[in-house]
Amino acid sequence: MAQSHIPPRALVLLAVLTLVWGTNWPLFAFAVREVSVWTFRAVAVVIAGVVLLAVARLRGQSLVIPRKWWPTIVVATGFYLVLWNIASTYSAILIPSGQSAVLGFTMPLWAALVSWAVFGERLTRRMALAVAFGGASVGLLMIPGWDAYARAPLGFALGLLAGFGWAVGTLILKRGQVVVPATVLTGWQLLITAVPTTIGAFVLGDGEWFVPSWQSVLVIGYIALVPMSIGNVAWFAIVGMLPVNVAGLSSILVPIVAMISGAVVHGEPLGPLQWAAMVCCVAGLSLALLRPRAPAAQGAQR
Repeated sequence: MAQSHIPPRALVLLAVLTLVWGTNWPLFAFAVREVSVWTFRAVAVVIAGVVLLAVARLRGQSLVIPRKWWPTIVVATGFYLVLWNIASTYSAILIPSGQSAVLGFTMPLWAALVSWAVFGERLTRRMALAVAFGGASVGLLMIPGWDAYARAPLGFALGLLAGFGWAVGTLILKRGQVVVPATVLTGWQLLITAVPTTIGAFVLGDGEWFVPSWQSVLVIGYIALVPMSIGNVAWFAIVGMLPVNVAGLSSILVPIVAMISGAVVHGEPLGPLQWAAMVCCVAGLSLALLRPRAPAAQGAQR
């Protein structure tokens, strides 16, 4: 049997995901200049969730999710969106945004490790080499950040925790075989995330009501509508078309874009190590996504 073909739509969605998620990380510092992390995330997930469900409804999609899938969706959301949103934002504040993105996008490595340890899945040699290239890319990008990690170990730990939560949540959703349109699924997951983040905003947030500046409103609105809405829909659509390991590895380009964005916006380092990481990244993606076709079957005769 020929190896599965990578749909062209998955490649287009990958390009969209890389752009909107990669340029998102340097914006976190601007989003939380006046409001707490909890308040920022609570507002953003509500806006994104409502917008996505409204779009789904306008497209004629049913917003009803069968009861049998709700436990899987809630647990997956807790690991991915709740844990990811809070841990990644705090990490991006405590250490340089590009380095935080690198730690968060260790997701493919966590996914491969969890799949092997928990589900007994074996990687093909080709995918193992692709993951190794992805790990080398992440490792190279982490080297300039060791000083920052030493000064803020919590930022380092939260970055890794975000990547782990993303991997576990995605695996739960994938193995649960939830058959729901990506827009509807993402919208409900974002609104589920709004419950604990809103509670956190009241308990751990700003403590008083005030109207932030238009700059903060603009940044939070952009993050809610573009990276959170469009990005998450693209991600869940990619997961629906590709195995989790391949989908996760395909997103390894995002921290490259985040590093470049951080260099432009915040003057973060961009040198030989980062370029070497890009080469490893391209090699890993080529192995994972550009698979050779198997020879044609010789017929049914023995």
